[in-house]
Amino acid sequence: MGSVVNAVVKLVSLVPALPQTATNGVTRNYDFTIARGNIAPDGVNKSVLLINNAFPGPTLEANWGDMFSITVHNAIAGPEEGTSLHWHGLLQHNTPWYDGVPSVQQCPIAPGESMTYTFQADLYGTSWYHSHYSAQYAGGLFGPMVIHGPSTNADYDIDVGPVFLSDWYHTDYFTLVEEVMVPGGGAPLSDNNLINGKMNYNCSLAPDQTCTPNAGISKFQFQSGKKHRLRLINGGAEGIQRFTIDDHTMTVMANDFVPVQPYQTDVITLGIGQRTDVIVEANLPSDSAVWMRADISGNCSRITALSHQAVAAIYYEDADTSSTPTTAATVYDDSHCRNDNLTQTTPFYEFPSTPSPATTQEIDITFDFNETNFKVWMMNNQSFRANYDHPLLILANQGNTSYPDDPQWNVYNFGTNDSVRIIFYNHFPAAHPMHLHGHNFNILAEGVGTWDGTIEHIENTQRRDVQLLQPSNPTTGELGYLVAQYYTDNPGVWPFHCHIAWHVSAGLYINVMEQTDAIKDYDLPMSVSETCRGWAAYSGHDVVDEIDSGL
Repeated sequence: MGSVVNAVVKLVSLVPALPQTATNGVTRNYDFTIARGNIAPDGVNKSVLLINNAFPGPTLEANWGDMFSITVHNAIAGPEEGTSLHWHGLLQHNTPWYDGVPSVQQCPIAPGESMTYTFQADLYGTSWYHSHYSAQYAGGLFGPMVIHGPSTNADYDIDVGPVFLSDWYHTDYFTLVEEVMVPGGGAPLSDNNLINGKMNYNCSLAPDQTCTPNAGISKFQFQSGKKHRLRLINGGAEGIQRFTIDDHTMTVMANDFVPVQPYQTDVITLGIGQRTDVIVEANLPSDSAVWMRADISGNCSRITALSHQAVAAIYYEDADTSSTPTTAATVYDDSHCRNDNLTQTTPFYEFPSTPSPATTQEIDITFDFNETNFKVWMMNNQSFRANYDHPLLILANQGNTSYPDDPQWNVYNFGTNDSVRIIFYNHFPAAHPMHLHGHNFNILAEGVGTWDGTIEHIENTQRRDVQLLQPSNPTTGELGYLVAQYYTDNPGVWPFHCHIAWHVSAGLYINVMEQTDAIKDYDLPMSVSETCRGWAAYSGHDVVDEIDSGL
């Protein structure tokens, strides 16, 4: 992608104190076909959903300011299902209808139908895309996204590319959702952990499944004396990942799409949906070989004892690539279920939040019985359930911005308020990676207990699009809390939810609506209404088996 390099050089000169999206008139075209297939990334064969028959899906690549045009064909059969794709972390300024969440911005893409998403690469760095229809992405429907831009906060020599970390299940995703959504159901245990879609598995643990031993691991190459950029992505369903490289220290340069003041660490903690870009200097002899490791946290996630660590081999230029690394693992602290302390993570570009927001909303997260005696996640005593036939953005565009008869849509209408502060309190002893669409939100504070009003470096608080909300402490009764704040500068209806697939399935989700007058002025593209017409024609003769929240 030679044009990428030239465009990045041009972009560097465009960076002001706070980056604004450059416009360069280039469109990156992609064509995706989603269909069922069978793969064995760790040797165990299973049925999955694939994009263009690839796992993980194809890498989306662009320059900052480019336009994406991505046509998605739904070829899911045996059985048929709707689908959609969400472009995680992109703001979708002026294109909120292409955020990709069915029942919120669009109807699902019906089987046999297609939809073209057209939007700008309005941020730069590392991210991913995934299905937002039920828990389809837990069955393989995801892929990496790289948007090239200026690297003014940290120098490196070699861009190694995406390093995709994902917990893995040998049971198909729909069966897992069925197991979650029954009385007494809970999050399933993952069977393995993958790096870039690969890992070995002990076939004796799967006697009733087709299993090939020594399926293979991912391999990377380092060059002595060079600095390497690794784009870490947690694209799993549930597991908090601890990422390390034996005998190497990492320099953090970005969290999600936000460049940060560089700092060094031995371990990177990633909740579902989070990304961290790191620089690793190859400072060992040229014949060295070391392990890259991703551990699903035994303290913070649900794991099987024997298959929670993924490894990949890193070979220096003169190493024997037929050999197996023998290096020892980095020792780290797994006692906490949070991201790096906010004192460490300062954005490179200063963008302070308002000390006093226009409105504040407290939200209590609980796990309790609903009216049908199912245990579901609740936010302020209300669980979410999607209505595929009536996307909220379309309703708001038509002037319908209040839903008293449909509380399960969980809409918080903040009207014309210019800034919002949300204080989450977690009443359950499990962490939640909280993700807000359409925004990089300011993280004012996080911890365990009751927020006392203290804001961590208020002049330039950490920003990102996913942040771990710590669990409650069952011994002391203290609650985990997270204080998030953002400007309502992006008219639309935006999900704010836990990114654990099973928690979303069980309703841990709200919608935040902002600048309702501006939403009414949008001229929605024909593709939105065409997708809804296709869905109506399909669902009119096929009853949709919406066994979970739908998202």
